[in-house]
Amino acid sequence: MLTSIGLTALLTVLAAASPLRVRSPYAVKESHLVPSKWSRVGPAPANHVINLQIGLKQGNFNELERHLYEVSDPSHERYGQHLSIHEVNDLVKPTDEALDLPRQRLDQALTPHKRLENLLSTEYSVFQHSEGGYLVRAPEWSLPQHLHGHITAIQPTTSFFSPGKLGRTFKEVLDISSAIPPPSTNDPHRNTDPAIAAACDAELVTPLCLRTLYGTVNYTVQSANTNKIALNDFIGESNNRSDTKIFLQNYRPDAVSGADTFKVEIIAGGNDEQTQETAAELAAGKDTEGNLDSEILISMTYPIPLIAYSTGGNPPFIPDLVTPTSTNEPYLDWLNHVLNQTSLPQVISTSYADDEQTVPHSYALSVCSGFAQLGARGVSLFFGSGDSGVGPPGDCLTNDGHKTSTFLALFPASCPYITSVGATKFIPEIVATDGGNKFASGGGFSRYFAQPAYQDSVVSPYVKALGNKFSGLYNSSGRAYPDLAAQGYHYATIWNGTLLPLDGTSASTPTVAAIFSLVNDDLIAKGKSPMGFLNPWLYSVGHKGFTDVVHGSAVGCGTQGFPAKKGWDAVTGFGTPWFPSIRELASNASATVLKR
Repeated sequence: MLTSIGLTALLTVLAAASPLRVRSPYAVKESHLVPSKWSRVGPAPANHVINLQIGLKQGNFNELERHLYEVSDPSHERYGQHLSIHEVNDLVKPTDEALDLPRQRLDQALTPHKRLENLLSTEYSVFQHSEGGYLVRAPEWSLPQHLHGHITAIQPTTSFFSPGKLGRTFKEVLDISSAIPPPSTNDPHRNTDPAIAAACDAELVTPLCLRTLYGTVNYTVQSANTNKIALNDFIGESNNRSDTKIFLQNYRPDAVSGADTFKVEIIAGGNDEQTQETAAELAAGKDTEGNLDSEILISMTYPIPLIAYSTGGNPPFIPDLVTPTSTNEPYLDWLNHVLNQTSLPQVISTSYADDEQTVPHSYALSVCSGFAQLGARGVSLFFGSGDSGVGPPGDCLTNDGHKTSTFLALFPASCPYITSVGATKFIPEIVATDGGNKFASGGGFSRYFAQPAYQDSVVSPYVKALGNKFSGLYNSSGRAYPDLAAQGYHYATIWNGTLLPLDGTSASTPTVAAIFSLVNDDLIAKGKSPMGFLNPWLYSVGHKGFTDVVHGSAVGCGTQGFPAKKGWDAVTGFGTPWFPSIRELASNASATVLKR
């Protein structure tokens, strides 16, 4: 993991790594080509300061990974025996032969970038994104050679990672007085189940529809005193309590008090703004993502306590202002915060991502290893699989200087230690797409992370069935995603007091997270451990509790993209959840699947 570190601490690192205190020659430690949507506009302002974060080589990550898989595998005798914070920290602390630094967390301090340029033999510059926004970054940096084996990453340097919201907004804003449109009588995709037909309409997905469709509507929460669920807010998002209350009044009246009682934890300059948005904020759609998350999670899981982590991230950087850039690495700030907590929510939903190739490999490894630590402690992490299929047309080029055609994987969806969620629409469900806003549920294969063993039995046959289709456009041996899916089309959302339908895996992700929070609620009530890292269970046993999706594809890059097929596929995973079956399978890995 990366830890906040000040200039004094970095100087200590440079001086203390060698037992003889002999400074070896500098050599390039990392370089990363500037992503295509970013361009250099000039040198960093002379008075610009940076909040440096440094990644020390973890002492025994392989051993941590072994523990993670053992406590997450339903066939293993240690299944459900999650690690404590102290056990995890003992596994990942730096090795004895690593840096001669104190083992405690180092103090945070702001550092003039000119001093860092000398220490890292680099140059910081201002870069502008084609869609707006600025970053101060150094695409290449160096260290004395004797430190290369001890320091895995230093940021902010090469990372242009700016996690984008995964929601897509409709052009039309409906009036809240329209409430729930009546069910369509001529929808060819409608399920014949009368309860679902009465609760659902393809033009506006509501909590009642989701709870009925996925079988949670009759479940009563039993463990609200010990079970918790959380969401992540980045890039200035917050969760408006007034909007959330209006939503619950209309779609889940018995849960209205949840709008006032959810907890907000502010991290690294995040916000809990509850005042009226400015004209500029309204034009930017501020809080659409945040509201969508809080409204879905409360309406699906009430009265399970909700925590909203609000982490400062990606504010516009004005080149002539003295602005720390630490807030442009939100996952690091958030991870450092939650990994220091002794008590954690059992489920965390995150609806943000960026192109994997824009994320430096060292950064991705550090963040992904942090996710593994959370999984070992019994936390289920859910991330959206993306909203552009296999990639937006016109952007499907490699970032290696050759600009070769490629499908674009997303991070963190590509991390093997999280559960990635795709999106569906209609009933029976098909892959979610929307030509009106170019939304297409995402899927693909990582170029950073190898295919984990838990995927071997299902991904290899899928790739084999593709044959030479898309040959060279993806890494067939990489971690494949998504793992599962849920509705992600035309979600009812209250924003700025009005009804705003939204598309995206930013809708399907909190939906799945909510369902597994209810699964945990049942497990805890029975005296059992929560699910924790889901995937080993999902790929070996849990997939029996999902409804297969076999129509549609991850449209993108000017192609139809990866198709939905029988069994696992790279656009909907194993399909959509059926809570009664999942509940039984989670309680007893050999339980009989309940038929719908």
